[in-house]
Amino acid sequence: MSQTQNLNIVPFVSVENMMDLVLSIGVEKFLLELCAYVEEDFARWESFDKTPRIASHSHDGVIELMPTSDGKLYGFKYVNGHPKNTKSGRQTVTAFGVLADVDNGYPVLVTEMTILTALRTAATSAVAAKHLAPKGARTMAIIGNGAQSEFQAFAFKALLGVDHLRLYDIDPSATERCARNLESFGFRIDACRSAEEAVEGAQIVTTVTADKKNSTILSDNMVGPGIHINAVGGDCPGKTELHRDILLRSDIFVEFPPQTRIEGEIQQLPEDYPVQELWKVVAGTETGRRSETQITLFDSVGFATEDFSALRYVKDKLSADSRFQNLDLLADPDEPRDLFGMLMRHQARATQAVA
Repeated sequence: MSQTQNLNIVPFVSVENMMDLVLSIGVEKFLLELCAYVEEDFARWESFDKTPRIASHSHDGVIELMPTSDGKLYGFKYVNGHPKNTKSGRQTVTAFGVLADVDNGYPVLVTEMTILTALRTAATSAVAAKHLAPKGARTMAIIGNGAQSEFQAFAFKALLGVDHLRLYDIDPSATERCARNLESFGFRIDACRSAEEAVEGAQIVTTVTADKKNSTILSDNMVGPGIHINAVGGDCPGKTELHRDILLRSDIFVEFPPQTRIEGEIQQLPEDYPVQELWKVVAGTETGRRSETQITLFDSVGFATEDFSALRYVKDKLSADSRFQNLDLLADPDEPRDLFGMLMRHQARATQAVA
C-alpha cells in the first residue's frame, strides 16, 4: 500500500476492488492464506479484547457491531442479517469493516465486508474442520445453498481436499445455481431431493440456512457416528438448525461461549452445559477429534477476531497491491487544535473560487 503524506487519506476497498483482489490472487489461494490468518489469531486468542457482539434485533432481522483489538490494531465490523431481503432483491447479509492503529486511533483501512465476510466464515469453518473432521474426509453435504454455500465448498476443498459435494435446499433453483457455479472447479456434485438424502455417505455436514427461526434441518436419526457437523446458519437468538438430541450426542466446539450460548445451537441447552473452546484446540492445549466414532460439532456463530483476521489479511495484501481507493475521511488541519480555522479557510477558498 503506497503511503501518503496526507493523514486524512484512508485506503478504501470497494466491492469492485475486493472482487478484483480476490480474483487476482485466486479464490482457493485467497481462502488458504486467509485460513492461515484465522488460525494464527485463534492461536493467540488470549491477546484479544473479547466481547459478545452488540446486536439490535427487530422482527425482520438484526444489525450488529463486532469489535475487537489485539492491543496494536483495533477492528470492527458492521453487519446485518435480514432473511426477508431476498424477496426484494437484496442481500440477506451485508457488511463493512474498519481497521485502526491503536497507537493513534487513526483508521488504516475501510473495506466492504459482504464478500469478505462470506470468505472469512468459510475460512473459519475449514480451520475448525481441520482440527475436528475425520482424517481424509472428502465428502461434504451442504444443506442450504444460498450465498454462503459456494464459499464453504471452496474453503473445504482448499484446506482439506473435499471434492465431493451433496447439495440440498428447499428451493431447488438454489441448488441448481450452486451446482452450476461449482461445476467447473473440480467437484463431483450430487443434487439431492432432501436433507436426509444429502447426508448419506457424507463425512462432513454443513448446515447454512437463512430463516430466522428455530428449525430442525438435521434430526437426530440423520446423524451417525464419526460425522463432523459444521453448523453455520444458527447465529442469533431464536434461530437454530439442529435437533437438541444431536447436541447431547456431540462434542461441541465454539468460538466465544458467552456469545454462542445466546446465539448458537447451544441456546437450546442449559447455560452450564459443557462445551470446548476452539482456540484451545488450535493452540494445542486441548484435543479436538479423539476417535473415529466421535461426533464433533462446530457451533459457528462468527466472532470478531475472525473479522479482524480478514481485515489484517486484506491490509497486508494491499501493501503490494493498488486495488483500493483513497478515501478523504479524516479532518487534518495544519494546526491540530485549529479545526474551526480549517473550516473558515475552506470557506475563504470556496468564496474566492466563486469570485
